[in-house]
Amino acid sequence: MSNHAPVTDWVHDFDHTDPRWTENPFPIWDELRTASPVVHTDRFLGCYMPTTYEAVKKVAYDTEHFSSRRVIVRDVRPDTTQSAPPITSDPPEHKPAKKLLLPPFTPDAMKKLEPRVRAICNELIDEFITDGKCDAAARYTKHIPVRAIAHMLGIPEKDSDLFITWIHEILELGIKDDDTMMRAIHAMTAYFAGHVEDRKKHPTDDLISTLMNARDKDGKPLSDVHVLGSLRLLLIAGIDTTWSAIGSSLWHLAKTPADRDRLIAEPELMPTAIEELLRAYSPVTMAREVMKETAISGCPVKPGNMVLLSFPAANRDPAMFPDADKVVIDRKENRHAAFGLGIHRCVGSNLARMEMTVAIEEWLKRIPDFRLDPAGKVTWSEGTVRGPRQLPILFGKAG
Repeated sequence: MSNHAPVTDWVHDFDHTDPRWTENPFPIWDELRTASPVVHTDRFLGCYMPTTYEAVKKVAYDTEHFSSRRVIVRDVRPDTTQSAPPITSDPPEHKPAKKLLLPPFTPDAMKKLEPRVRAICNELIDEFITDGKCDAAARYTKHIPVRAIAHMLGIPEKDSDLFITWIHEILELGIKDDDTMMRAIHAMTAYFAGHVEDRKKHPTDDLISTLMNARDKDGKPLSDVHVLGSLRLLLIAGIDTTWSAIGSSLWHLAKTPADRDRLIAEPELMPTAIEELLRAYSPVTMAREVMKETAISGCPVKPGNMVLLSFPAANRDPAMFPDADKVVIDRKENRHAAFGLGIHRCVGSNLARMEMTVAIEEWLKRIPDFRLDPAGKVTWSEGTVRGPRQLPILFGKAG
C-alpha cells in the first residue's frame, strides 16, 4: 500500500506508515526517544512526534495550542473535516458532547452486555475449534467488538463485514487515498442515516435512539449531523481498537507459554494482565493540529503542522515504566496511556476492557494450549491503529 519513499533517517524523516514501522515499531521508538523528546518530519505536510510519556502527556492536556479537529495524520489536509464529536471537538463544545456518550458505557452497562459478548466468543470458537488451527484475527478477534457494538447500536450483527470494510478504508487506505476515505465515510453516513430515519417512525431501546433522544446544553435535540458523526465515531473507535488489542494479546500468549500457563493457573491475575497487555501493545495513535506556536519539552513547534500522538510509544518509555520493553503480567504500578490522556480519554474504556477480558478468558477455557503456526505469517495493520490482521495459530500439543 505504501507509495512513500522508504525512510533512511528515522529521526529527521519518520513515517509511521513505513512497512518497518508497521512490522516492528519498538526499536524505532527507542531510537527516536534517545535522539530527542520531539522529532519532526516534512512528510504529511509537516508533522511532529513527541517520543516520551511526559511530552505526549503535555500535548494531550494542552487544548489551547493543540486542536483535535483533525485526529489522523494523512497526506492531505482538507479545509473541512467530517466531524465525529466528541473526538474531533475542542473546548467548550467537547465536554457536553462527551457527557452524552458516557451513560451507555458505565461499568453497570458493561455487566449487562457481558453475557452477549461471552456468547459471541463461544459462537465464534465453535466454528473452528475442531480444525486444530485458525487465523485468529480473521475468525475470532475482529468479529467480537464488531458484533458487540452492533448489538449496542441495535443494528444487524450480520452487517459486520460492511463495517470491517469501511474501517479498513478509513483508518488504513484513507491515510494515502482521500477518495477511498471519503467514499467510506459517505457510505457509513448513509447507512446510519437510514437507521436514524427508521427510528423516527419506530423508536427503539438502543444506542442510536439514546443519541436521538439526547439534548444539548440548551435543551435542544442533537442535529442529525451530530448524531451521525457520533455514530460513525462509535463504530470506528469501538471496533478496530479492541480487535487489535485482543489480537495482540493472543499473539503474545501464543508465543509466551509461561504467561499463558500462569493466567490459566491464576485467573485472578487477569485484570492486572489486561492492563499490562494494553500498555505493552497499545493499539491507538491519535493526532493533534498545532494551532499556536509553543514548545513541547523545550522543542519549538509551529502552527499548521500535525502532531502524531503515539500513546503506544509513550507506554514504552523507560523513564515512566521500569523494564518498559518487557511484558510483566503482574506489574503493580501501571499508569499507561492506552486509552489516551486528557479530555479525550476513551469513552469506551470499560467496554474495551470487558471485551478483552471475556475474549481471552473464553479462548483460554476452550483452547488452553496454542502457539503461533510456523507455516503462517503474522501481519500487522498500518497507520492509526496497530494490531494483527493475520494471526495463524495451531492448537494442541506440538508433535
